[in-house]
Amino acid sequence: MIVLGVGGGIAAYKACELLRLFTESGHPVRVVPTAAALEFVGAPTWAALSGQPVATEVWHDVHEVPHVRIGRAASLVVVAPATADLLARAATGLAADLLTNTLLTARCPTLYAPAMHTEMWEHPATQANVALLRARGAVVLEPAVGRLTGQDTGKGRLPEPPEIFAAALALLRRSGKPNDLTGRRVVVTAGGTREPIDPVRFIGNRSSGKQGYAFARAAIARGASVTLIAANVTLPDPAGVDVVRVETTEELRAATVAAAEGADVVVMAAAPADFRPARYASQKIKKTNDGATPTIDLALNPDIAAELGAKKPAGQVLVIFAAETAGGDAALANAREKLARKGADLIVLNDVGGGRTFGAETNAAVVLDSTGPRATLGEMTKDELADAVIDHTLSRLA
Repeated sequence: MIVLGVGGGIAAYKACELLRLFTESGHPVRVVPTAAALEFVGAPTWAALSGQPVATEVWHDVHEVPHVRIGRAASLVVVAPATADLLARAATGLAADLLTNTLLTARCPTLYAPAMHTEMWEHPATQANVALLRARGAVVLEPAVGRLTGQDTGKGRLPEPPEIFAAALALLRRSGKPNDLTGRRVVVTAGGTREPIDPVRFIGNRSSGKQGYAFARAAIARGASVTLIAANVTLPDPAGVDVVRVETTEELRAATVAAAEGADVVVMAAAPADFRPARYASQKIKKTNDGATPTIDLALNPDIAAELGAKKPAGQVLVIFAAETAGGDAALANAREKLARKGADLIVLNDVGGGRTFGAETNAAVVLDSTGPRATLGEMTKDELADAVIDHTLSRLA
């Protein structure tokens, strides 16, 4: 059973969509709102959507001892929205209502999705409470940036329900496993860069960014602080991740080099263009009446992975990717050569012949280090593959 705790903030209405996502995917859900949450969304709504009774106090159905029973039966507790007040009560162990009692008795993974005004999120008291909850093994997502109540805009918006749902599923997949990236900083690149030819055309590639986004979600579920550098990706931002958007390879380079300083793990899942037009045409290149074909001279782009590998600090793990269209031994040889040339710790070899994996929901790969192939990962979801690669990364991190 999933316990959905709902705090008393205006974002409580979004928890209705999150509840629907859980129930439609086959998960039984018990909603435990605070009394303040019922000021925004009434108990009949939660009961109708969950098919379960709704109470805020421990005095309801006392003979069933709900303040203990609900927590013990939970396989996951999700608190969304988690207000500043609720985070403070959870961190200090207060148990004044059914939800805070449930948080004390639950022995399953716990996920908090904060939502509050920017000043409240940034206050030292809130940050100390968040740090304490994370140190105890809870996953506390970073709030999103966007429109808040009134005219305010800033960091403190509840992440979108589908992304909270994805983070929750990642925790369920890891049920019983420790948050082995707690306190670690992880940088992930995703997507494909675009090199402008003129104001309307560019050189690009087919990367969708899905594998990089899967790495970001997997790292968040394991307790990491994650920066995701996204190149021309149209996917929704993963919940709890700081997203930096870039377009060109040079922009990707600048953002990645800056983010990699002090990072424990850097996962280079993006597909940067190897070449860019040597000259940019400020006006659209027109077809001519004589049918002449324009010539576009190319220049080499910076090698971001090699730069990171050359300056990699002690203890940092650099994971790179090799997208190969040649199969078998030739692909393995190319991957080994690339691993050595870039100075990376691990390389993930993908066979992309015939357009495989680009935009797909599944992937397959071979993970190699300097000693040779470490693991062959058969066809699986990109989230599962990300988790498997992180397992190999952790052995290098240790």
